[in-house]
Amino acid sequence: MTDFFDALETRSPAEREAAQMAALPAQIAHAQANSAAMAEILQGVDAATINSRAALATLPVTRKHELLDRQKATRAAGGDAFGGFSALVRGRDMSRIFASPGPIYEPEGNRADYWRTGRALFAAGFRAGELVHNSFSYHMTPGAFILESGAHAVGCTVFPAGTGQTEQQLEAMADLQPNGYTGTPSFLRILLEKAAEAGTRPTSLTKASVGGEACPPSLTAWFKEQGVDVYQTYATADLGLVAYETASREGLVLEESVIVEIVRPGTGDPVPEGEVGELVVTSLNPAYPLIRFGTGDLSAILPGRCPTGRTAQRIKGWMGRADQTTKIKGMFVHPSQVAEIVRRFPQVQKARLVVSGEMANDAMCLQVETAEVNDALREGLETAMREVTKLRGQVQVVRPGSLPNDGKVIEDARSYQ
Repeated sequence: MTDFFDALETRSPAEREAAQMAALPAQIAHAQANSAAMAEILQGVDAATINSRAALATLPVTRKHELLDRQKATRAAGGDAFGGFSALVRGRDMSRIFASPGPIYEPEGNRADYWRTGRALFAAGFRAGELVHNSFSYHMTPGAFILESGAHAVGCTVFPAGTGQTEQQLEAMADLQPNGYTGTPSFLRILLEKAAEAGTRPTSLTKASVGGEACPPSLTAWFKEQGVDVYQTYATADLGLVAYETASREGLVLEESVIVEIVRPGTGDPVPEGEVGELVVTSLNPAYPLIRFGTGDLSAILPGRCPTGRTAQRIKGWMGRADQTTKIKGMFVHPSQVAEIVRRFPQVQKARLVVSGEMANDAMCLQVETAEVNDALREGLETAMREVTKLRGQVQVVRPGSLPNDGKVIEDARSYQ
Protein backbone atom coordinates (compact mmCIF):
# COMPACT_ATOMS: atom_id res chain seq x y z
CA MET A 1 0.00 0.00 0.00
CA THR A 2 1.75 3.13 -1.18
CA ASP A 3 -0.98 5.81 -1.35
CA PHE A 4 -1.69 8.21 1.48
CA PHE A 5 -4.57 9.83 3.30
CA ASP A 6 -3.15 13.32 2.60
CA ALA A 7 0.06 15.14 1.73
CA LEU A 8 0.94 15.72 5.41
CA GLU A 9 2.05 12.11 5.77
CA THR A 10 4.96 12.51 3.33
CA ARG A 11 6.32 15.87 4.50
CA SER A 12 10.01 15.92 5.24
CA PRO A 13 10.68 15.38 8.97
CA ALA A 14 12.24 18.85 9.14
CA GLU A 15 9.14 20.43 7.60
CA ARG A 16 6.84 18.62 10.02
CA GLU A 17 8.96 19.54 13.05
CA ALA A 18 9.09 23.20 11.98
CA ALA A 19 5.31 23.30 11.50
CA GLN A 20 4.61 21.70 14.87
CA MET A 21 7.05 23.91 16.75
CA ALA A 22 5.55 26.97 15.04
CA ALA A 23 2.05 25.89 16.12
CA LEU A 24 3.10 25.05 19.69
CA PRO A 25 3.30 28.59 21.18
CA ALA A 26 -0.12 29.48 19.75
CA GLN A 27 -1.63 26.29 21.18
CA ILE A 28 -0.19 27.00 24.62
CA ALA A 29 -1.48 30.59 24.52
CA HIS A 30 -4.87 29.26 23.40
CA ALA A 31 -4.90 26.73 26.27
CA GLN A 32 -4.04 29.44 28.78
CA ALA A 33 -6.82 31.68 27.47
CA ASN A 34 -9.58 29.12 26.95
CA SER A 35 -8.96 26.24 29.37
CA ALA A 36 -9.19 27.19 33.04
CA ALA A 37 -7.32 24.05 34.10
CA MET A 38 -4.45 24.56 31.66
CA ALA A 39 -4.29 28.25 32.60
CA GLU A 40 -3.65 27.19 36.20
CA ILE A 41 -1.20 24.43 35.28
CA LEU A 42 0.73 26.74 32.93
CA GLN A 43 0.53 29.84 35.13
CA GLY A 44 3.54 32.08 34.59
CA VAL A 45 4.60 30.37 31.37
CA ASP A 46 5.44 32.69 28.48
CA ALA A 47 3.80 30.85 25.60
CA ALA A 48 5.99 32.56 23.01
CA THR A 49 9.11 30.95 24.46
CA ILE A 50 7.78 27.36 24.17
CA ASN A 51 8.87 26.82 20.58
CA SER A 52 11.14 23.78 20.84
CA ARG A 53 11.10 20.30 22.32
CA ALA A 54 13.63 21.39 24.94
CA ALA A 55 11.35 24.24 26.02
CA LEU A 56 8.30 21.95 25.99
CA ALA A 57 10.10 19.53 28.32
CA THR A 58 10.27 22.26 31.00
CA LEU A 59 6.48 22.26 31.38
CA PRO A 60 4.70 20.03 33.92
CA VAL A 61 3.18 16.71 32.87
CA THR A 62 -0.54 16.35 33.57
CA ARG A 63 -1.46 12.71 34.17
CA LYS A 64 -4.86 11.09 33.84
CA HIS A 65 -5.46 10.80 37.58
CA GLU A 66 -4.93 14.57 37.88
CA LEU A 67 -7.51 15.17 35.15
CA LEU A 68 -9.95 12.97 37.07
CA ASP A 69 -9.17 14.70 40.37
CA ARG A 70 -9.83 18.13 38.83
CA GLN A 71 -13.08 16.96 37.28
CA LYS A 72 -14.28 15.52 40.59
CA ALA A 73 -13.36 18.72 42.44
CA THR A 74 -15.15 21.06 40.04
CA ARG A 75 -18.21 18.80 39.87
CA ALA A 76 -18.39 18.64 43.67
CA ALA A 77 -18.38 22.43 43.72
CA GLY A 78 -21.20 22.54 41.17
CA GLY A 79 -18.89 23.68 38.39
CA ASP A 80 -17.59 22.46 35.06
CA ALA A 81 -17.95 18.69 34.54
CA PHE A 82 -14.75 18.71 32.44
CA GLY A 83 -12.61 20.11 35.25
CA GLY A 84 -11.82 23.22 33.23
CA PHE A 85 -9.94 21.35 30.48
CA SER A 86 -12.40 21.74 27.59
CA ALA A 87 -12.27 24.86 25.42
CA LEU A 88 -15.63 24.07 23.79
CA VAL A 89 -19.04 25.66 24.36
CA ARG A 90 -21.95 23.23 24.66
CA GLY A 91 -24.32 23.25 21.72
CA ARG A 92 -22.39 25.76 19.66
CA ASP A 93 -19.27 23.69 19.01
CA MET A 94 -19.71 20.56 21.17
CA SER A 95 -21.65 17.73 19.53
CA ARG A 96 -21.46 15.01 22.21
CA ILE A 97 -20.27 14.33 25.76
CA PHE A 98 -18.88 10.91 26.70
CA ALA A 99 -18.08 9.19 29.98
CA SER A 100 -15.10 6.92 30.52
CA PRO A 101 -14.52 4.92 33.74
CA GLY A 102 -13.93 7.23 36.69
CA PRO A 103 -16.11 8.79 35.50
CA ILE A 104 -14.05 11.06 33.28
CA TYR A 105 -16.14 13.18 30.93
CA GLU A 106 -14.84 13.95 27.44
CA PRO A 107 -16.23 16.42 24.89
CA GLU A 108 -16.52 15.82 21.17
CA GLY A 109 -16.04 18.86 18.93
CA ASN A 110 -18.63 19.60 16.27
CA ARG A 111 -16.49 18.93 13.21
CA ALA A 112 -15.86 16.08 10.80
CA ASP A 113 -13.39 13.41 11.93
CA TYR A 114 -12.88 15.19 15.24
CA TRP A 115 -10.81 12.24 16.53
CA ARG A 116 -8.67 12.15 13.31
CA THR A 117 -8.94 8.38 12.86
CA GLY A 118 -9.55 8.60 9.12
CA ARG A 119 -5.78 8.49 8.69
CA ALA A 120 -5.53 5.19 10.59
CA LEU A 121 -8.35 3.52 8.70
CA PHE A 122 -6.94 4.61 5.34
CA ALA A 123 -3.57 3.11 6.28
CA ALA A 124 -5.40 -0.12 7.16
CA GLY A 125 -6.86 -0.29 3.66
CA PHE A 126 -10.35 1.08 4.24
CA ARG A 127 -11.68 2.91 1.16
CA ALA A 128 -14.66 4.98 0.07
CA GLY A 129 -17.83 3.02 -0.65
CA GLU A 130 -17.01 0.13 1.68
CA LEU A 131 -19.09 -1.06 4.64
CA VAL A 132 -17.56 -1.08 8.13
CA HIS A 133 -18.90 -3.35 10.89
CA ASN A 134 -18.24 -1.28 14.04
CA SER A 135 -18.21 -3.36 17.23
CA PHE A 136 -16.97 -0.72 19.63
CA SER A 137 -19.47 0.23 22.32
CA TYR A 138 -22.00 2.95 21.50
CA HIS A 139 -22.96 3.26 25.17
CA MET A 140 -21.55 6.33 27.00
CA THR A 141 -17.92 5.76 25.98
CA PRO A 142 -16.51 7.36 22.80
CA GLY A 143 -14.83 4.31 21.23
CA ALA A 144 -17.50 3.63 18.61
CA PHE A 145 -17.72 7.27 17.58
CA ILE A 146 -13.94 7.63 17.41
CA LEU A 147 -13.78 4.95 14.72
CA GLU A 148 -17.09 5.79 13.08
CA SER A 149 -15.99 9.38 12.43
CA GLY A 150 -12.81 8.08 10.82
CA ALA A 151 -14.76 5.67 8.62
CA HIS A 152 -16.96 8.54 7.44
CA ALA A 153 -13.86 10.64 6.71
CA VAL A 154 -12.62 7.88 4.41
CA GLY A 155 -16.05 7.65 2.74
CA CYS A 156 -17.25 4.38 4.28
CA THR A 157 -20.73 3.40 5.41
CA VAL A 158 -20.95 2.15 9.01
CA PHE A 159 -23.08 -0.59 10.58
CA PRO A 160 -23.33 0.34 14.31
CA ALA A 161 -23.06 -3.18 15.73
CA GLY A 162 -21.86 -2.26 19.19
CA THR A 163 -20.87 -4.99 21.65
CA GLY A 164 -22.41 -8.36 22.50
CA GLN A 165 -25.22 -10.25 20.73
CA THR A 166 -22.75 -12.38 18.79
CA GLU A 167 -25.35 -14.36 16.86
CA GLN A 168 -27.17 -11.25 15.69
CA GLN A 169 -23.90 -9.63 14.65
CA LEU A 170 -22.96 -12.69 12.60
CA GLU A 171 -26.39 -12.66 10.99
CA ALA A 172 -25.91 -9.01 10.03
CA MET A 173 -22.47 -9.81 8.62
CA ALA A 174 -23.93 -12.62 6.50
CA ASP A 175 -26.67 -10.33 5.19
CA LEU A 176 -24.72 -7.09 4.70
CA GLN A 177 -21.29 -8.46 3.69
CA PRO A 178 -19.06 -5.83 5.40
CA ASN A 179 -15.60 -5.17 4.00
CA GLY A 180 -13.96 -4.16 7.28
CA TYR A 181 -14.29 -4.43 11.06
CA THR A 182 -13.54 -1.94 13.82
CA GLY A 183 -13.53 -2.99 17.47
CA THR A 184 -11.42 -4.92 19.94
CA PRO A 185 -9.29 -7.82 18.66
CA SER A 186 -10.74 -10.17 21.28
CA PHE A 187 -14.31 -9.66 20.06
CA LEU A 188 -13.25 -10.08 16.43
CA ARG A 189 -11.76 -13.44 17.39
CA ILE A 190 -14.99 -14.45 19.09
CA LEU A 191 -16.97 -13.53 15.98
CA LEU A 192 -14.67 -15.46 13.65
CA GLU A 193 -14.60 -18.53 15.89
CA LYS A 194 -18.40 -18.54 16.25
CA ALA A 195 -18.77 -18.13 12.49
CA ALA A 196 -16.43 -21.06 11.89
CA GLU A 197 -18.45 -23.24 14.27
CA ALA A 198 -21.61 -22.38 12.34
CA GLY A 199 -19.94 -22.74 8.94
CA THR A 200 -20.76 -19.13 8.05
CA ARG A 201 -17.33 -17.52 7.60
CA PRO A 202 -17.91 -13.86 6.52
CA THR A 203 -15.75 -14.01 3.37
CA SER A 204 -16.35 -10.32 2.55
CA LEU A 205 -14.43 -9.30 5.71
CA THR A 206 -10.79 -8.80 4.70
CA LYS A 207 -9.46 -6.08 7.04
CA ALA A 208 -9.85 -4.69 10.52
CA SER A 209 -8.72 -1.73 12.60
CA VAL A 210 -8.52 -2.79 16.24
CA GLY A 211 -7.83 -1.02 19.51
CA GLY A 212 -8.70 -0.87 23.18
CA GLU A 213 -6.42 -3.76 24.10
CA ALA A 214 -3.17 -5.41 23.04
CA CYS A 215 -3.05 -7.38 19.80
CA PRO A 216 0.19 -9.45 19.89
CA PRO A 217 1.86 -10.66 16.67
CA SER A 218 0.60 -14.21 17.31
CA LEU A 219 -3.00 -12.98 17.24
CA THR A 220 -2.36 -10.84 14.15
CA ALA A 221 -0.99 -13.95 12.44
CA TRP A 222 -4.07 -15.96 13.48
CA PHE A 223 -6.33 -13.32 11.94
CA LYS A 224 -4.26 -13.46 8.76
CA GLU A 225 -4.89 -17.20 8.59
CA GLN A 226 -8.61 -16.45 8.74
CA GLY A 227 -8.26 -14.05 5.79
CA VAL A 228 -8.38 -10.80 7.77
CA ASP A 229 -5.54 -8.24 7.79
CA VAL A 230 -5.62 -6.59 11.21
CA TYR A 231 -4.04 -3.20 11.97
CA GLN A 232 -3.65 -1.66 15.40
CA THR A 233 -4.85 1.85 16.24
CA TYR A 234 -3.68 3.69 19.36
CA ALA A 235 -6.19 6.34 20.36
CA THR A 236 -7.55 7.68 23.65
CA ALA A 237 -10.75 9.44 24.62
CA ASP A 238 -8.73 12.47 25.73
CA LEU A 239 -6.41 12.81 22.74
CA GLY A 240 -8.06 11.08 19.80
CA LEU A 241 -5.71 9.27 17.43
CA VAL A 242 -2.09 9.17 18.59
CA ALA A 243 -0.52 6.50 16.34
CA TYR A 244 -1.50 3.83 13.84
CA GLU A 245 -0.13 0.71 12.18
CA THR A 246 0.65 0.53 8.47
CA ALA A 247 1.22 -2.24 5.94
CA SER A 248 4.91 -2.32 6.90
CA ARG A 249 4.04 -3.83 10.32
CA GLU A 250 7.00 -1.93 11.80
CA GLY A 251 5.70 -0.04 14.80
CA LEU A 252 2.97 2.63 14.83
CA VAL A 253 3.28 5.91 12.90
CA LEU A 254 2.51 9.06 14.90
CA GLU A 255 -0.51 11.14 13.94
CA GLU A 256 0.22 14.51 12.33
CA SER A 257 -1.29 16.81 14.98
CA VAL A 258 0.31 15.43 18.13
CA ILE A 259 3.75 16.04 19.61
CA VAL A 260 4.96 12.93 21.40
CA GLU A 261 7.67 12.60 24.06
CA ILE A 262 8.86 9.48 25.86
CA VAL A 263 9.71 10.31 29.47
CA ARG A 264 11.11 8.38 32.39
CA PRO A 265 8.15 7.07 34.46
CA GLY A 266 7.39 9.24 37.45
CA THR A 267 9.09 12.28 35.87
CA GLY A 268 8.72 14.64 32.94
CA ASP A 269 12.26 14.01 31.74
CA PRO A 270 12.59 12.81 28.11
CA VAL A 271 14.66 9.65 27.65
CA PRO A 272 17.07 8.94 24.77
CA GLU A 273 15.60 7.60 21.53
CA GLY A 274 14.94 3.88 21.80
CA GLU A 275 14.61 3.81 25.59
CA VAL A 276 11.27 2.67 26.96
CA GLY A 277 9.31 5.21 28.98
CA GLU A 278 5.92 6.82 29.46
CA LEU A 279 4.16 8.21 26.39
CA VAL A 280 3.47 11.94 26.91
CA VAL A 281 1.40 13.74 24.28
CA THR A 282 0.83 17.40 23.51
CA SER A 283 -2.31 17.79 21.43
CA LEU A 284 -2.62 20.54 18.83
CA ASN A 285 -6.42 20.14 18.97
CA PRO A 286 -7.83 23.57 19.98
CA ALA A 287 -11.05 22.02 21.32
CA TYR A 288 -9.30 20.06 24.08
CA PRO A 289 -5.83 21.58 24.38
CA LEU A 290 -3.96 19.09 26.56
CA ILE A 291 -0.31 20.08 27.01
CA ARG A 292 2.10 17.30 28.02
CA PHE A 293 -0.64 14.81 28.86
CA GLY A 294 0.75 11.64 30.43
CA THR A 295 -1.06 8.65 28.99
CA GLY A 296 0.30 6.20 31.57
CA ASP A 297 1.29 3.86 28.73
CA LEU A 298 4.81 2.66 28.04
CA SER A 299 6.40 2.82 24.59
CA ALA A 300 9.61 3.83 22.80
CA ILE A 301 10.56 5.80 19.69
CA LEU A 302 11.70 3.64 16.78
CA PRO A 303 14.62 4.92 14.68
CA GLY A 304 14.18 5.61 10.98
CA ARG A 305 11.03 6.04 8.92
CA CYS A 306 8.14 3.79 7.89
CA PRO A 307 8.87 1.75 4.73
CA THR A 308 5.46 2.80 3.34
CA GLY A 309 6.82 6.32 2.76
CA ARG A 310 5.17 7.97 5.76
CA THR A 311 7.77 10.21 7.35
CA ALA A 312 6.44 10.84 10.86
CA GLN A 313 8.19 9.26 13.83
CA ARG A 314 7.12 5.79 14.92
CA ILE A 315 6.62 4.20 18.31
CA LYS A 316 6.94 0.53 19.16
CA GLY A 317 3.33 0.39 20.26
CA TRP A 318 1.83 -0.34 23.66
CA MET A 319 4.41 -1.89 26.00
CA GLY A 320 2.60 -1.89 29.33
CA ARG A 321 1.63 0.64 31.96
CA ALA A 322 3.92 3.30 33.38
CA ASP A 323 2.19 3.56 36.75
CA GLN A 324 4.13 0.97 38.72
CA THR A 325 3.05 2.15 42.17
CA THR A 326 3.66 -0.73 44.60
CA LYS A 327 2.75 -1.28 48.24
CA ILE A 328 5.77 -2.33 50.32
CA LYS A 329 5.38 -3.15 54.01
CA GLY A 330 2.03 -1.35 53.95
CA MET A 331 3.46 1.81 52.33
CA PHE A 332 2.86 2.89 48.74
CA VAL A 333 6.05 3.56 46.78
CA HIS A 334 5.71 5.52 43.52
CA PRO A 335 7.99 5.83 40.47
CA SER A 336 8.22 9.55 41.21
CA GLN A 337 9.86 8.72 44.55
CA VAL A 338 12.52 6.63 42.81
CA ALA A 339 13.08 9.59 40.47
CA GLU A 340 13.48 11.89 43.48
CA ILE A 341 16.16 9.62 44.96
CA VAL A 342 18.10 9.50 41.68
CA ARG A 343 17.79 13.26 41.19
CA ARG A 344 19.96 13.80 44.28
CA PHE A 345 22.88 11.91 42.73
CA PRO A 346 23.96 13.23 39.29
CA GLN A 347 26.43 10.35 38.88
CA VAL A 348 23.52 7.84 38.76
CA GLN A 349 22.41 7.32 35.15
CA LYS A 350 19.43 5.02 35.70
CA ALA A 351 17.75 3.18 38.56
CA ARG A 352 15.35 0.32 39.20
CA LEU A 353 13.77 -0.54 42.55
CA VAL A 354 13.37 -4.31 42.90
CA VAL A 355 10.95 -5.55 45.55
CA SER A 356 11.44 -9.15 46.64
CA GLY A 357 10.46 -11.49 49.47
CA GLU A 358 7.68 -13.87 50.33
CA MET A 359 5.14 -14.42 53.10
CA ALA A 360 4.87 -10.62 53.61
CA ASN A 361 8.61 -10.35 54.29
CA ASP A 362 9.26 -7.50 51.82
CA ALA A 363 12.76 -6.36 50.87
CA MET A 364 13.85 -3.44 48.67
CA CYS A 365 16.97 -3.22 46.55
CA LEU A 366 17.72 -0.11 44.50
CA GLN A 367 19.79 -1.10 41.46
CA VAL A 368 21.66 1.91 40.04
CA GLU A 369 23.71 2.33 36.89
CA THR A 370 26.83 4.40 37.57
CA ALA A 371 30.52 4.37 36.75
CA GLU A 372 31.27 5.59 40.27
CA VAL A 373 31.49 2.84 42.89
CA ASN A 374 32.21 3.73 46.52
CA ASP A 375 30.77 3.27 49.99
CA ALA A 376 29.84 6.94 50.31
CA LEU A 377 27.54 6.73 47.28
CA ARG A 378 25.87 3.55 48.57
CA GLU A 379 25.34 5.06 52.00
CA GLY A 380 23.99 8.26 50.50
CA LEU A 381 21.53 6.36 48.36
CA GLU A 382 20.36 4.22 51.27
CA THR A 383 19.81 7.35 53.35
CA ALA A 384 17.86 8.94 50.52
CA MET A 385 15.69 5.81 50.22
CA ARG A 386 14.77 6.07 53.90
CA GLU A 387 14.03 9.79 53.66
CA VAL A 388 11.90 9.59 50.51
CA THR A 389 10.05 6.27 50.96
CA LYS A 390 10.18 5.98 54.78
CA LEU A 391 11.46 2.43 54.25
CA ARG A 392 14.87 0.80 54.50
CA GLY A 393 16.51 -0.84 51.52
CA GLN A 394 19.81 -1.95 50.04
CA VAL A 395 21.70 -0.49 47.06
CA GLN A 396 23.28 -2.51 44.27
CA VAL A 397 25.61 -0.75 41.82
CA VAL A 398 25.60 -2.16 38.28
CA ARG A 399 27.54 -1.17 35.18
CA PRO A 400 26.00 1.44 32.85
CA GLY A 401 23.70 -0.09 30.26
CA SER A 402 23.01 -3.29 32.18
CA LEU A 403 19.48 -2.58 33.44
CA PRO A 404 16.67 -3.86 31.14
CA ASN A 405 15.20 -1.41 28.63
CA ASP A 406 11.58 -2.12 29.54
CA GLY A 407 10.48 1.12 31.18
CA LYS A 408 10.24 -0.43 34.63
CA VAL A 409 11.24 1.82 37.50
CA ILE A 410 9.74 -0.48 40.14
CA GLU A 411 9.87 -4.26 39.65
CA ASP A 412 7.70 -6.39 41.91
CA ALA A 413 9.56 -9.70 42.13
CA ARG A 414 7.78 -11.01 45.22
CA SER A 415 6.37 -14.51 45.44
CA TYR A 416 2.61 -14.59 45.99
CA GLN A 417 2.20 -18.37 46.16
